[in-house]
Amino acid sequence: MRIFLIGFMGSGKTYLGRIISEKLQFPFFDLDECIVSHTGKELNTLFAEEGEEYFRQLEKEILHMITESHEDFVMACGGGTPCFFNNIEYMKQKGMTVWIDAPLPVLEERLLKEKNNRPLIRDLPDEQLMSFISRKYADRKIYYEQAHIRVQEEADAADVIIQKIFHV
Repeated sequence: MRIFLIGFMGSGKTYLGRIISEKLQFPFFDLDECIVSHTGKELNTLFAEEGEEYFRQLEKEILHMITESHEDFVMACGGGTPCFFNNIEYMKQKGMTVWIDAPLPVLEERLLKEKNNRPLIRDLPDEQLMSFISRKYADRKIYYEQAHIRVQEEADAADVIIQKIFHV
């Protein structure tokens, strides 16, 4: 089974993905990390040198490459992955999509600490972060809502996700 974790940046996709993959004994892929490994460039560098459009095309290609070469895995997708090139439809056809839905104040708190590693918000003043999150979240929610399963980000979210996927 292929499990695609989607949701806004900072929602805990990578953290939960590692736990779920360990519990299920499935390989784990962080799509952003796969892009960095594939290109040899950090995300900030890719965005700066090539732009978001190039990044999104590369993201799609690597998403397809991993999906077509593995029957079982857990993948933490980038926050924007489902929003481009019909990726959400592709993921829904190829596996189970799970929306990790964290509250906006939690996202703001986490992202304030991680700004330097996030190309879309790195240069944004701290006082504008919540406005950016609210706006981007509203734009992306239409894609996130298409997931097979929606889970609130919480302490036992990994177990909840496994229970919902496997109906145990």
